[in-house]
Amino acid sequence: MSARRKLVVGNWKMHGSHPANAELLSGIMAARPFAADVAVCVPFPYLPATALSLIDSDIRWGAQDCSAHKQGAYTGEVSSTMLAELGCRFAIVGHSERRAMHGESDQLVADKALAALGQGVTPIVCVGETLAQREAGETAGVVKRQLSAVIHTLAHCVSEMVVAYEPVWAIGTGLSATPEQAQEVHQLLRAQLQAATPRAEQMKLLYGGSVKPDNAAALFAKPDIDGALVGGAALKAVDFVAICRAAG
Repeated sequence: MSARRKLVVGNWKMHGSHPANAELLSGIMAARPFAADVAVCVPFPYLPATALSLIDSDIRWGAQDCSAHKQGAYTGEVSSTMLAELGCRFAIVGHSERRAMHGESDQLVADKALAALGQGVTPIVCVGETLAQREAGETAGVVKRQLSAVIHTLAHCVSEMVVAYEPVWAIGTGLSATPEQAQEVHQLLRAQLQAATPRAEQMKLLYGGSVKPDNAAALFAKPDIDGALVGGAALKAVDFVAICRAAG
């Protein structure tokens, strides 16, 4: 097991309502304390209420995206400055759904990560390959290319981000990379980070892609897997709590 403290982040995606969120957060809060660090990344409209619910707890909150710009004529965008004002600790950037549905490039993802860091918000930078890319033997090339853009842009601040490996073929499909498959990619990413910063061993690398209570412990037992970015299971308190418990 790694000496790095585990981090479990719930990505609610476009789910939620005020009553459902209150019930979910209450269930998570009631299960404290956790041995791992825990956070939830919620839709923008729910950030104020989430902040109020968690303000006196050790559970952090964050957003699912942020703009690469500080301010200006960018209708519909939300800046990291705004997120920082709401006490956001994290912002997910480069999720495969953003890359695929909104055409986000590697460089845009890197610019978003830099903008977040500039306001003291930790970017959770997502990388991952599609099923076609995996079957073509391109996994290493794809994830290294995606991460390389961020490393180059963040420069000496690279160690301040969190990296999440999310194989696109395992997101929302019920499929999950085996612990061995996930570890292989995490080890590759760690080596790439080691070439960029002396603090690579302290950085957290998360696995995302159909993480569930029944596979979390096996994933977390791998030396380079430092936690999880949890999708569907983060919407049920009992499942999310079980994953958090498996992390420590």
